Amino acid sequence: MQTNPMAYLSEMGIDTYQLMYPQRLSGYQVAAIILPSNCKLLLVSSVFPEGSQAEFLERVLKSMQLTLEQTRHIYPQQIEQLQGQSAEWLWFAGCQSSDVLQGKVLSSPLLSDIDGNNQQRKALWQQICTYSE
Repeated sequence: MQTNPMAYLSEMGIDTYQLMYPQRLSGYQVAAIILPSNCKLLLVSSVFPEGSQAEFLERVLKSMQLTLEQTRHIYPQQIEQLQGQSAEWLWFAGCQSSDVLQGKVLSSPLLSDIDGNNQQRKALWQQICTYSE
């Protein structure tokens, strides 16, 4: 049996992991997040969109004439790790918006709370439309 911590993770089927609060570890240097040049929308949410949430996100992006390839997700606690230029669109889903980032800001509940809720979808669409006028 191996005593390497990475071997334990591998045996449990965990390929990668991310520290939620790396600042709590003394001496740990948080890696900077650099958005790719093709990133047009940055989704900031405590929940990574998967399954039906990802499908809903894709439908919203299509209405904005964007693709999933032009979108990146980060967790709210990672905002301070962003380095360099911000994306054109910043979508804060289910979390407080941040003044640290500049761009066209959308603020909404979690994707799971919007999908199927006509009032929330309309509110999101109105936010999107304010930038196209």
